[in-house]
Amino acid sequence: MVSPAKPRAVTKPRAWQRMLSGRRLDLIDPSPLDVEIVDIAHGLARVARWNGQTHGPEIFSVAQHSLLVEAIFAAQTQAPPRPARLAALLHDAPEYVIGDMISPFKAAIGGDYKLVEKRLMAAILVRFGLPPEPPAELAKAIKAADRIAAYLEATALAGFTVAEARKFFGAPRLALKGFAFYLKPLRPAEAQQAFLDRFAALDPVVRP
Repeated sequence: MVSPAKPRAVTKPRAWQRMLSGRRLDLIDPSPLDVEIVDIAHGLARVARWNGQTHGPEIFSVAQHSLLVEAIFAAQTQAPPRPARLAALLHDAPEYVIGDMISPFKAAIGGDYKLVEKRLMAAILVRFGLPPEPPAELAKAIKAADRIAAYLEATALAGFTVAEARKFFGAPRLALKGFAFYLKPLRPAEAQQAFLDRFAALDPVVRP
């Protein structure tokens, strides 16, 4: 008589990523304790905006985009407190592990991507002493700065005409010349250090 085959053990698919800091971040249920700013800076400096379709010898990274958004947010907001500016700097921080998807693709994927992104964002914000979800008014102001940054990047780097950029991102109500400095693509190590320096300026607390 043939013995019945033993059922195979069900192995859960791996849902974590090991970081260079040594942390192991669960992408489905992330813990703030596994979030490190060095990992965020390293990852964002190596993630390309616009799927890499930008002019220049280097990619224009999400780290640089984050610096641009924080600068625009500060220029648009009257004396914003440092926590608000830190939230602006970190607005795309989840992309250090899930990458930067262009908006049309995000819309096509829908809910699951947004849920993972939201959980990661909450863990990141809590890690650095911020509320897990920014107040609505702050979120709106950061989004407005994000759209202006997208307009600048689109016209300066990604080949959009001014008419196209205005159609998709709106016409900025802000003097734009002062932000040209942020639009020069940097090498990853330079972008990483610039992001870390700005983080340190906004959040000088020494964290475990």
